[in-house]
Amino acid sequence: MPLDLVSRVKPYARMEEYERNLEEMVAQLRNSSEPARRKCEVNLQLWLSNKRSLSPWGYSINHDPTRVPADLPEARCLCLGCVNPFTMQEDRSMVSVPVFSQVPVRRRLCPLPPRTGPCRQRAVMETIAVGCTCIF
Repeated sequence: MPLDLVSRVKPYARMEEYERNLEEMVAQLRNSSEPARRKCEVNLQLWLSNKRSLSPWGYSINHDPTRVPADLPEARCLCLGCVNPFTMQEDRSMVSVPVFSQVPVRRRLCPLPPRTGPCRQRAVMETIAVGCTCIF
């Protein structure tokens, strides 16, 4: 997209699309028929990168009622160690660690009782786990 078109796109339109995508991911997590596996294993038959990694991860829902969106998918490592690519077994001489990224969210700022008045929202960046990686 040419730069002059990017500058004319309303920023909130992109934020709405971003939040809609997050809501769809959370809905998929809630409606998933796949059991919530916490097993340290690699499944090469799946196309999902989080299950093919040598440091596999699953997702849970990070809920915060003072945030918009209130629910975010967040990665959690399934292994303490890493999967050895030769044996396909967990190797604890290595460590699986989460990879963090900052995501844009809005914070609800409401007056505390006894004060009254409308709530405001402030755009902030929040750090969440988006995947896992293997370190030595």
